[in-house]
Amino acid sequence: MLSDIQHETVIILDFGSQYTQLIARRVREAGVYCEILPFNTPIERIAARQPKGLILSGSPSSVYQQDAPRPDSKLLQAAKCPLLGICYGLQILAFDMGGEVAASPNREFGYARLKVLDETSRLFQGLPSEMDVWMSHGDQVTSVPPGFRVTALTDDALNAMEDVERGIFGVQFHPEVAHTPLGAQILRNFLFSICGCRGDWSPKAVIQEQKNRIREAVGETGRVVSGLSGGVDSTVAAALVHQAIGDRQTCIFVDNGLLREGEFESTLALLQQKMQLNVVGVCARDLFITGLKGISEPEEKRKLIGKVFIDVFDREAHRLGDVNFLVQGTLYPDVIESVSVRGPSAVIKSHHNVGGLPEKMKLKLIEPLRELFKDEVRLIGRELGVPEEILTRHPFPGPGLAVRIIGEVNEERVRLLQAADRILDEELRSANLYHSVWQAFPVLLPVSTVGVMGDERTYEKVVAIRAVTSVDGMTADWARLPHELLARVSSRIISEIRGVNRVVYDISSKPPSTIEWE
Repeated sequence: MLSDIQHETVIILDFGSQYTQLIARRVREAGVYCEILPFNTPIERIAARQPKGLILSGSPSSVYQQDAPRPDSKLLQAAKCPLLGICYGLQILAFDMGGEVAASPNREFGYARLKVLDETSRLFQGLPSEMDVWMSHGDQVTSVPPGFRVTALTDDALNAMEDVERGIFGVQFHPEVAHTPLGAQILRNFLFSICGCRGDWSPKAVIQEQKNRIREAVGETGRVVSGLSGGVDSTVAAALVHQAIGDRQTCIFVDNGLLREGEFESTLALLQQKMQLNVVGVCARDLFITGLKGISEPEEKRKLIGKVFIDVFDREAHRLGDVNFLVQGTLYPDVIESVSVRGPSAVIKSHHNVGGLPEKMKLKLIEPLRELFKDEVRLIGRELGVPEEILTRHPFPGPGLAVRIIGEVNEERVRLLQAADRILDEELRSANLYHSVWQAFPVLLPVSTVGVMGDERTYEKVVAIRAVTSVDGMTADWARLPHELLARVSSRIISEIRGVNRVVYDISSKPPSTIEWE
């Protein structure tokens, strides 16, 4: 881990909150490296990290339930650093130390006005006596444990407590969310004033550290193979490895026939000419399209695409001869989401990464981005000189357009969708709105509808437009694109693409809907 090298570390114990990753991002934005560990991580493992502070996350559970998630029983006695409990984290501290927690008579969800009772509290130093905060809880602390004092209230509940001598603090609200405008300062107070952090970490520091680590692992003669998708993660990972060992890395970029129109050719030129990467372009369109014949179930499509990719990648890697390592663009959310606080997570969609390759090919993994969030990867990419055309691209699914074609995939349906995708992209860029949305794409539906063109009846396909705003893709809202833009997109798709006679707009948020349709 990065903190093994030199960085001070804060540990976040995850009790299952939807906001846990946000806590980590806010801590890192303050210049402090942090790691997320499951709530029941043994105290010995926590202590080995020598943390400067511990943060206990929220949770959908109630502390008085029999199966409520609880930390290591020795945590409170053995922790050698300050603790901050957030929402459920506050409640578990209060409950386990002799306080009382009960269901709230007036549950707090959304904005509330916080009144600071003790302006000498280091957690609230430099902040006004009243401020807006964001609530999301159905339980509340009704009595604080011995030795604690209440430091802040709302009209409905006790909302902050602390025991300065033991270095234990808790807040009922969520300082990590944007809806708590001064929440970042509260977290900074905990990190710097209470924990004594220096703020010695930044994404840029990762570059040299990872280059050194890659050189040490690969040695002076080792060779590396990297699978490129043309997206941000795999490209930045390859750029980092390239700076470490140069042309001893060979990148394999596979054209599966499911990319955007012209994307294989343009991206290959960008990687080879502008980034000077050692890239092998492999055209395998027929293998993928033929393999998908007769398959309409989303998970079957994903698995088939993954299997064919592994076969193609394996074949090309063996042609290179003596290769010892495989580079993957694994990010930190991939790592922590694979460790559920309640055991194996429910699978919504299978992961498209090439996780089957190392076992099949006997390669050692290099994952230089596995400690980073997406926004941090983009920062590193800019430092490495990765072109903005790649860094600012909208996210694109690993299985490509196959999961944006509802039902069976064939060449004709890919052609229709590629054309619709190009039109939507052109119109968003023309309206200077491409970078205002997190993701925008068309979906080809498996239905036909009646239309009229040139006084003749048509019976053709339907295209749905999906555009969302988001910060990290974990939650998303449908984008309120101008009606004039949607009208141009619809008009062009119907008039320019033979085979489509209707366009609809998806106005679903995540949750409950996912961003991609499959």
